[in-house]
Amino acid sequence: MGNEQISLWENLIDSNSLREVQSYIREVIKIRGFSNESADKKMLLLIEEVGELAKAIRKDKTNMAIDKNKINNYDTVESEIADVFIVLVSLCNVLDIDLFEALKDKEKENVYRNWK
Repeated sequence: MGNEQISLWENLIDSNSLREVQSYIREVIKIRGFSNESADKKMLLLIEEVGELAKAIRKDKTNMAIDKNKINNYDTVESEIADVFIVLVSLCNVLDIDLFEALKDKEKENVYRNWK
């Protein structure tokens, strides 16, 4: 990990806002050389990561059969959730979406929705 990534990572703390986390992801994606990926490529990667999350959940949280020869290919649920989040936020960055604002707007709709 380069010094710039280490510095950014060290500044990632529990009290960071969602906007600060989104900014962090924007910066590390640039450093890692993925900032020029298009939205469609980010979307394909997001789908792939969601699939990996499903495999991790299947491995750790269910009694469903799983290919034991590939068991070491599946990471932890926590790690896969983090990957999904990173790619989702990266997609938001490509599309110039403020994730906090999008969440707040959607929750305003949900708060006034009749859920019964």
